[in-house]
Amino acid sequence: MSEHPRDRFDLIPDAAAEAAFLDAFDKGRLHHAWLLCGVEGSGKSTFAYRAARRLLGAAPDPSRGLLGTRPDDRVAQLITAQSHPDLLVLERAVEGGKTKKSISVDQARDLPEFFSKSPSQARYRVAIIDAADDLNLNAANALLKVLEEPPERGVLFLVTHAPGRLLATIRSRCRRLAFPVWPPHALEDLVRNRTGVSSAEAVRIAGMAAGSPGQALALASGATLEADQLAQAWVAAPSLDRAEVMAVADKFRGAEGQERFEILMDRLIAAVKLRALDEGKSGARWAELWERLSELPDRAAAINLDRADVLAGALADLQRVKARA
Repeated sequence: MSEHPRDRFDLIPDAAAEAAFLDAFDKGRLHHAWLLCGVEGSGKSTFAYRAARRLLGAAPDPSRGLLGTRPDDRVAQLITAQSHPDLLVLERAVEGGKTKKSISVDQARDLPEFFSKSPSQARYRVAIIDAADDLNLNAANALLKVLEEPPERGVLFLVTHAPGRLLATIRSRCRRLAFPVWPPHALEDLVRNRTGVSSAEAVRIAGMAAGSPGQALALASGATLEADQLAQAWVAAPSLDRAEVMAVADKFRGAEGQERFEILMDRLIAAVKLRALDEGKSGARWAELWERLSELPDRAAAINLDRADVLAGALADLQRVKARA
């Protein structure tokens, strides 16, 4: 499993974003809602937890950046243990080992009750919505009611990978912080320093990560890198080895199998997207395939499709596109 943003202390997402937030905090002009925008894996969630630690009273540790704190700080430990009474996190719920498709209105309704109470251990109460893109329509409207009546000593962080999809009324009530993509050399350094891979491998991973430090670290893990290599080989090969595909699908059983399936589908979708971009104007069929595959994991989870059958269907679709390209 990849490291959760609440457990990251040594990854600094974006110094400019941290400086802007800290300036507002120090000058007493802290906005009640912050919209954290950028590509997935650009450090938005990590920033939200770093800012939350500071708001909830964790002692600063300048060696870990402007909003840095030590992992052994008492406030940081409570947040890591998901037990700080002044922090509420909304994310897609997991039931029966499966992650829900969206953040429900019932979850969003926890916000007004949470902010109606005074902080019990800190100056502020903090809520993180990760990601706001996952709010269903009713949940988004419930959030809007909180934004329309800013809570006293309450701060919200809304993580979004696609701010244009949010309600305009939500966007207009938030202060926006943008998280830019990382340049290749920064990703290479990050991967080398955090994982110890070779320089050549770090260059390759940085090229695949599309400017996302989170994606780069995920790719550097053995399982993800292996899945990425396999997905790229499938996209490039004129035909597929049926025995190889069956051997891969045989590992999809149980909880670990679910994680393997999600990683492989994620890398297959990324490989198809890259092929669509490489094809340029002639890549319409690849772009359409990318759209279909992007919707497939959620649709499969919603109706409980067999993971091996989902992979087989995705690869059959891939073969049809290659045959017509």
